[in-house]
Amino acid sequence: MRRAADPLTRAQHRKIGADLFNYTWSLLDRKDRTKEYDEEMVHAAHASRYHWGKAGTALNTSIGDWQISRVYAMLGRAEPALHHARRALDVTRRHRFGRFYLAYAYEGLARAASVAGDRRTRDRCVREARRIGAHIRDRDGRRMLLEDLASIG
Repeated sequence: MRRAADPLTRAQHRKIGADLFNYTWSLLDRKDRTKEYDEEMVHAAHASRYHWGKAGTALNTSIGDWQISRVYAMLGRAEPALHHARRALDVTRRHRFGRFYLAYAYEGLARAASVAGDRRTRDRCVREARRIGAHIRDRDGRRMLLEDLASIG
């Protein structure tokens, strides 16, 4: 079966991917999220990742998987949170992205492990994220990472 041509340009995929990534964050930040918002958040995160997969870099796809993991962790859905956190960590390691991204990949896996009730993996990943994060030069990035790590149950 022959594939149809992609109707969107790379630039359109990039714009949609970025817009949906930001929209997903706006839903994550809502205090009054309903079940409908939760479903929309899942779809927006996956759609963002899809578009980044069409027009972004490996870094964009890693961040997209990390965000999907975060969404599922926030919803208490361990299996998909773990799946996407592992994908983000794998891509981040394989491409040797900087400390900030590697520390956040461990943060994502720690959060997903926490939702799964796997304290050992959670604690190991938090330690690793802190160890790597201690070497992040950007103070705001390091502070943000430490705040996110402190929020993991």
